[in-house]
Amino acid sequence: MAKKLILLLSTVIFATIWQDLKAQDPQFTQFYANPVYLNPAFAGTARCPRICMNYRNQWPSVSGSFVTYSASYDQHVDAITGGLGIIVTQDDQANGTLKSTQASAVYSYLLPVTRHFSIKAGLQAGFFQKSLDRGKLNFGDMIDARRGFVWNTNEVIPSQTKNNLDFSAGLLGYSKRYFVGFAAHHITQPDEGLQGASKLPMKITAHAGAIIPLEKGNESYISPNILFQQQQDFTQLNLGLYFVKGVLVGGLWYRNSDAFIALIGVQTDYFKLGYSYDITTSELSGNTAGSHEVSLQLQFECRPKKKKYRTVSCPSF
Repeated sequence: MAKKLILLLSTVIFATIWQDLKAQDPQFTQFYANPVYLNPAFAGTARCPRICMNYRNQWPSVSGSFVTYSASYDQHVDAITGGLGIIVTQDDQANGTLKSTQASAVYSYLLPVTRHFSIKAGLQAGFFQKSLDRGKLNFGDMIDARRGFVWNTNEVIPSQTKNNLDFSAGLLGYSKRYFVGFAAHHITQPDEGLQGASKLPMKITAHAGAIIPLEKGNESYISPNILFQQQQDFTQLNLGLYFVKGVLVGGLWYRNSDAFIALIGVQTDYFKLGYSYDITTSELSGNTAGSHEVSLQLQFECRPKKKKYRTVSCPSF
């Protein structure tokens, strides 16, 4: 009876606030391991073809956790003086009850300002679909006192899918030792509502960092970084530090009043593999099992680079 009461109460609350729900984009702890998702201006910054794949499982101990997948491809193209990329992201909520899938194409223009400083401007155009599996929804009027969920509901259930276009843009300035970027996602605030109109709020991202060598040849260095994001009433601030020694990468991060983050990775000229764990510090601490994230980047060879091209020396995780 206690479980049924909790379920009934949750259903009532859900039905009450349904009209006022506002979306928040899925986040990746290893944001530099998913550069095109972070900022469209990152498309082509590695010059040669690059594939990035990301998996995040947030709060696995909570029923109906959030699982997010992402895959992207990007490279620089001399003929168009910039980079091209594609990215596909899927966010799975409550064991497939609500899914959001987006596929986007990206172009970034490269402008060498001086011998030591370059700017990239990126544009992103995408198509998204939000889908609801009505078969996984349970309501109070479906419950029989002895037999459980056996009745059909009289609740008004939203449409099962919503499709729309989405546009984003970004800027990136960088030299050999520092980098700073800005991105605006969902510029047109597209409607994603399944029951009535519901605009997807614009997301603002600002990020910056530096490379501080500890020895000659950049075999060992530290990289302090900061990330700030705002989406309607939600704000996030990440402060952290990467340490790189040869092929090994480590990192420690703090996300405002929410989590401490530990990261470990391995990187070579051709692949980069990272794992991070978010230790929840909010009121949910002890009930979530944290958040797990895995990233894999594959870097391919291409023609010898021209002297005028400058890659971004930012962390890979």
